[in-house]
Amino acid sequence: MNTKERILEAALVLFNEQGERNVTTNHIAAHLGISPGNLYYHFRNKSEIVYEIYQEYEQLVDQTLEVPEDHDLTIQDKAHYLEAVFEGMWVFRFLHRDLAYFIDNDERLRERYTEFSRRCLEKVGAIYYGLRRAGIIDISDEEIKALAINSWLVATSWATYLRTADYDTGLEDQITRDRLRRGIYQVFALERPYLKEHVREEVEDVQLSFLSNS
Repeated sequence: MNTKERILEAALVLFNEQGERNVTTNHIAAHLGISPGNLYYHFRNKSEIVYEIYQEYEQLVDQTLEVPEDHDLTIQDKAHYLEAVFEGMWVFRFLHRDLAYFIDNDERLRERYTEFSRRCLEKVGAIYYGLRRAGIIDISDEEIKALAINSWLVATSWATYLRTADYDTGLEDQITRDRLRRGIYQVFALERPYLKEHVREEVEDVQLSFLSNS
């Protein structure tokens, strides 16, 4: 691993643990045992580090949401999609904790995220079309568009929800992997009205497995 990769890895750890706004480039350099000048040789400022980490997250999600061409989608495929997406949110959780802040303060990231969201909505829609072809859901084209938006909203807003809904319990800064994965249950709940009868029990068993682990 070269120095640039080590900087990105260390920054991700520190941003996740402490929040991006509480971490400076000097903190990152000290964590790695390198000079600030060495860090600045690779990145001009902290925003450059955030942007590059964001690109890694974007690439992960893009790869995750590809519809297979060699078989019809299954219920397990859908579960794997959601697990991969929410695992990515866990690995890059600092981005989702303060997404509005990053978008407001970095025009380049804002433009990129806008295009990323559009692309993800198309991919999520393609997954729902695949589930319809496989006879798992009964849904119209217009309903697919709405469901794609709603499921994407739940997924991308889940970390924020965890920080606000449990604020009076003292759990707002304890976004654990299991609490984050609880969002998978919620996405399945959105899809429940469209399930074909013969798959309903299997889907609900899969859905409940995410509730029991959180």
